[in-house]
Amino acid sequence: MRTLLAGLLASALPLVPISAQEQSDTSSLVGIDEPLPTEQMLQLEPVEQAAGFAMRIDRYDRHINAVINSLTMMEARSGAASVDPESVLSGRTILVKDNIETREWPTTAGSLALGDNATGRDAPLIANIRANGGVIMGKTNLSEWANIRDSDSTSGWSAIGGLTRNPHATDRNACGSSSGSGAAVAAGFAWAAIGTETNGSITCPASVNGIVGFKPTVGMVSRTHVVPISATQDTAGPMTHTVYDAALLLVAMAGSDPLDSATAEADNHVNDFTAGLDEYSFEGVRIGVMRNQIGNVTGVTALFERALADLEAKGAVLVDVEYDWPEGFWSRSLTVLLYELQRDMKAYLATIEDESQPQTLSQIVEFNRANADKELRWFGQDLFERALETTDEAAYRKALETNLRATREDGIDRLLAEHEVQFLVAPTTGPAWSTDLVNGDNFGGGIGAGSLPAIAGYPHLTVPMGAIEDLPVGLSIFAGRWQDHEVLKAGTAYEKARTAKLPTPSFKPWKPAE
Repeated sequence: MRTLLAGLLASALPLVPISAQEQSDTSSLVGIDEPLPTEQMLQLEPVEQAAGFAMRIDRYDRHINAVINSLTMMEARSGAASVDPESVLSGRTILVKDNIETREWPTTAGSLALGDNATGRDAPLIANIRANGGVIMGKTNLSEWANIRDSDSTSGWSAIGGLTRNPHATDRNACGSSSGSGAAVAAGFAWAAIGTETNGSITCPASVNGIVGFKPTVGMVSRTHVVPISATQDTAGPMTHTVYDAALLLVAMAGSDPLDSATAEADNHVNDFTAGLDEYSFEGVRIGVMRNQIGNVTGVTALFERALADLEAKGAVLVDVEYDWPEGFWSRSLTVLLYELQRDMKAYLATIEDESQPQTLSQIVEFNRANADKELRWFGQDLFERALETTDEAAYRKALETNLRATREDGIDRLLAEHEVQFLVAPTTGPAWSTDLVNGDNFGGGIGAGSLPAIAGYPHLTVPMGAIEDLPVGLSIFAGRWQDHEVLKAGTAYEKARTAKLPTPSFKPWKPAE
């Protein structure tokens, strides 16, 4: 993925004049008349790299609208220069989804209701990144409230940030809810970004934007000071150009947090996730192929079969496995999410000292009604309204227990054990659909098994496996709880085995490949 934007800039995008001050800020960059392609940018030293990424955001984000706030070139260079060069990240730049608190900027979850939510604090995961030498480059747009506000929403739209576009086809969707993080990495706006996932919100935007996305085991990364949906399923994770970069960023952000009980075991599982990546081999490794989750899109099936052939060529033993969603699964899943939403949102809002900010989900609902022209123009808030009525704890606990068993003991754990496989694979999702603010998202094709690891809380990695008409599609690899390192090893081995050509962003509306 280090060739994402090579050759793009001179031909695809208009140049915008830069000031003398900006030129002096980037005087050490080669090719000052235009920002460097991503491939070359990633070869620079961190200080020059940081300045170059800031220039790219300033020059090109107008085409995709992925970034809400960001450092200037001077600030980015200064931040990278102040970092210990021997630290884990040594000045690498990271963009952060705008539902994760950073001390510099408000944390809005894309909503005008939290437009002034400037807490001045870092979420522990952000503090970990800074302590390990990362430079927080800015905040990225997202599907408002991480796509939990309404059942007919459009991914990538928020009242704060507007609509994020897919850099591979600007009239197509960037998926969500980590839309801006996925689009920004694909566009070459930072070394990496942080997304969050409850069910598909890292892996889907990573897949359709043609980058790597990793949802860790729930509990590997702190959720404190992250705007919540579900304590059972929420986690932050890295979105990057390569699997190695995802592993390195996970080293920097993971760890136990006394304020988040789910992370109690994290320190027992945090290690150097980059260790052994290059040496890992598929020779003799048994991999379960989730045939029922391939879907019915011919192009996706063809790409997936090519990926399977690549795995076999490297010695993997492929085993077909079957899994069907149990009866009532999706209604139980929604019960869990809505119950935890109203409970966990109240707990998060209570930590905000500014009394002018909303204190309950019901206050947010009322704010949206009062500002319907800005907040509710494109879609409503039926999920928020239903969450206010989802208060039956006994029904919630029964739904939670049933679905955890379905995805853990009777799901991933059973499939791995019965078929004696180490990993499960499936296509992540289909190619990006045309964005339609009036009618909402158009997921289709019955593609993917991401809800299994999402609801189980198990690790899930998506790696680019090719494209359909220049629209990227990812390969999902997942396994059991705390098997994060093994999944990352498998992802790296697949990157090396992959024979499909990967597309480069066009920053233009989609047209059929020539």
